Amino acid sequence: MIHIHFIINPISGSGKNKLSEAFLGNYFSKDKYSITVKISEYKRYAISLTEESIREKAEVIVACGGDGTINEVASALVNTGILLGIIPMGSGNGLASNLKIPKKLEKAIGVILKNKSVPIDVGRVNDSYFFSNTGFGFDASVIKNYEASQRRSLLTYVKASLQSFKEYHRQDEIVIEINGTTQMVNPFLIFVSNSNVMGYGMSLTPKASLQDGLLNVVIVPQLAWKMLVFGLLMLLKKPEFLLEFHCYQTKRIDIFRKTGTDFQAQIDGELLCISSPRVFITL
Repeated sequence: MIHIHFIINPISGSGKNKLSEAFLGNYFSKDKYSITVKISEYKRYAISLTEESIREKAEVIVACGGDGTINEVASALVNTGILLGIIPMGSGNGLASNLKIPKKLEKAIGVILKNKSVPIDVGRVNDSYFFSNTGFGFDASVIKNYEASQRRSLLTYVKASLQSFKEYHRQDEIVIEINGTTQMVNPFLIFVSNSNVMGYGMSLTPKASLQDGLLNVVIVPQLAWKMLVFGLLMLLKKPEFLLEFHCYQTKRIDIFRKTGTDFQAQIDGELLCISSPRVFITL
């Protein structure tokens, strides 16, 4: 008997996620699986539910939601040996896209039933894990405006990006240590990725891999009027055409402020305020 737990964010994506034990029982036979369904009712609740499922000896824990829900479940599973399953129900579904997990519910369930697992790299920002990507500067601003909206769609993401362009102001000087070198920049964007997809099929790091033991880092300095050009190139999936676009591969990047006491970041599409002037990003 395989004990499989489903942790569901009911408001991910369209907000019409109605998975139930009765529905899942049509796919997971009672003679092989013991099914438990848990509902994540608020942000970060999925972490507590996952920790509870670990104590209850779950052998597979399935995150049903978007990248934020997957992050919460997966963060609690790091180094436990318990298998993570994914049913993508969010709007962006970046990690699921990289892993080629179908968006169609029945097909995603079919992937879980095959019981084939693969190891993936796990990134860390100070004390927080990320599985797809993390970002600072403009990237974090977009997520802040996106979260403020009541809708989750590509159009909402575009509107959040335009709002961030309007609100954007010059950043304080930041020191970046990467691959044995130190540089000081006033960045428009610092983006660190473990995955080749951000969400909605967009990517700043198309060559990134979840299994190569390396992080892909994109640094874009202040752009002035070129900010809109960069935004257009992102939508066209050609950001590398911008001359100021710098890409690196590394196992670690350190960033710290010369002034100021904290960072605003996005981690797997969720906004996070880091109460420290220094951030260590590692695998």
